[in-house]
Amino acid sequence: MDMTVLPKRLKILMVFRVAFASLLLGTYRIFDIGYYKQQYTDGIPYLIVFLYLLTILYSLFINRVKNVKAFAYLQLTLDTIAGTILISLTGGIESWFSFMLLLTVIASAIIIDKKAGYVIATISSILYGLLIDLQFYRILSVTYTPDIEEKDFFYNIFSHISAFYLTAVMTGYLSSRLEKASISLGQRDSDLRDLTLFNTELIESLPTGLLTTDITGRILSFNRAAKEITGINNAEIVSKNLTELFPFTAGTDKKERMEGTIINNNEIRVIGLTLSGITDNKGSKKGYICIFQDITRLKNLENELKLKETLAAIGEMSANMAHEIRNPLASLRGSVEMLKERALNRDQSQKLMGIALSEMDRLNKIITDFLTYSKPKPPELTRFSMESLLNEIIDMLKNAYDKRSDIVIRREFRDNIEIVADPHKLRQVFLNLGVNAIESMQDGGELTIEARKERDNIVVSFQDTGAGISPENLHQIFYPFFTTKDKGTGLGLAIAYRIIEEHRGKINVRSRPGHGSVFEVVLPVETGYFQSKGYSNEYPKDKIKQKDNNIINYNSLVSSST
Repeated sequence: MDMTVLPKRLKILMVFRVAFASLLLGTYRIFDIGYYKQQYTDGIPYLIVFLYLLTILYSLFINRVKNVKAFAYLQLTLDTIAGTILISLTGGIESWFSFMLLLTVIASAIIIDKKAGYVIATISSILYGLLIDLQFYRILSVTYTPDIEEKDFFYNIFSHISAFYLTAVMTGYLSSRLEKASISLGQRDSDLRDLTLFNTELIESLPTGLLTTDITGRILSFNRAAKEITGINNAEIVSKNLTELFPFTAGTDKKERMEGTIINNNEIRVIGLTLSGITDNKGSKKGYICIFQDITRLKNLENELKLKETLAAIGEMSANMAHEIRNPLASLRGSVEMLKERALNRDQSQKLMGIALSEMDRLNKIITDFLTYSKPKPPELTRFSMESLLNEIIDMLKNAYDKRSDIVIRREFRDNIEIVADPHKLRQVFLNLGVNAIESMQDGGELTIEARKERDNIVVSFQDTGAGISPENLHQIFYPFFTTKDKGTGLGLAIAYRIIEEHRGKINVRSRPGHGSVFEVVLPVETGYFQSKGYSNEYPKDKIKQKDNNIINYNSLVSSST
């Protein structure tokens, strides 16, 4: 048997002993039941006191004894002796309390084991048989009815001994079966807990969001990944409907696969969702299981690939177009210069030719910029200080816009960062971003230029408080020839994007109309190393957090609002 439960069983036995002494023997004494027939009923109160004292002693030593099983045998043996004394005090062969020995046998088999039942049955048989024999031979002065003959004494002893052993056999059998069932049940309970824990941990450890609902769509369970993807905990979501969590599932016929968007912490996320039914063993549908993932990044990569293919086609077409335009442009310039030398109406001719030459120069500049975009030169890499380059950019902006007293330029450089890149190309990028920021603040404002290092990347941001970019334009700002300016060519940001791509970097844009824009340039510290190894544009995930309602992430060039 499990010895760890034996002290608990002995405590139950002690409670039972006190209850017996108080209830059964106490009422027997109080109501004078059978007192007119018995000789030694005055000894019952002493027996009650004796049982109380034994119980007190047991309670004092039960937590101190080392051999609990021997202590249990001692208690049961003393209980057998106390029962025999009670029988002798209440008439011996005519006593109403001979059943007490049967209770002791039953208790021994239950509390200890089947073997203990046989041991106590043997002790009970010896003590009871000895008591009846002593009464019969009048060695004990316990009177009995003269009508009781010798054979009655013999049969009484025989029947009680038989009852003791039969009780031990039956109780032992039931006790052993109960013990085995208890052990088996405990093992099954342990296995079930382990299995439940395993299933719970398995579900909680899944990188994919998982939830279950009833047949009406009410959410019943929600794993850890689901909380991270949706930003909602169990207390907020359980008992709500699936359509409250994923509005795009409303009005559907529970399609197996669907996609939609949700907002998590002011960030729009694209969710890919699979919904399937849960059936019982009879095939009846009981609910739904929903498995979903945040596929925003995957969508960004898909759109990035599409955009690169588009830009490649545009670049090739534009290069051909520029080549075709430039040849007649040279002839046109020569003809205009010849016309400029004529003597007829010289002032008008010179003015006309000056305008023509100016426009041709402007056209030539557009073509030159477009060729720079479509056929860029490889960057000339060198190690330089990013702080020095940005200070130079700030000085150039201040000189160019020295009459704009309503513009404040702030610099936030956390440390002096060195980078391996092409300083001339990056100067072109940063100057373009700075000019665009200042020109977006027609009524004045603040431009903050920040540089910081994040692991293996350098992040340079230009944050303005200007008009911002409308959502419909946000997708197009890096396309060639797209511009919202009256005199802009629309190639500045396209060239900036191409330069950053050459450096294996990316540009993140956050903007909201009326609240300004933030352009973040992310560059690897050792650009030359990546290029020399021929690596593709791959960087640590989740480097730049997107935190606005209108956001576009280049190289992804995809609106990923937050």
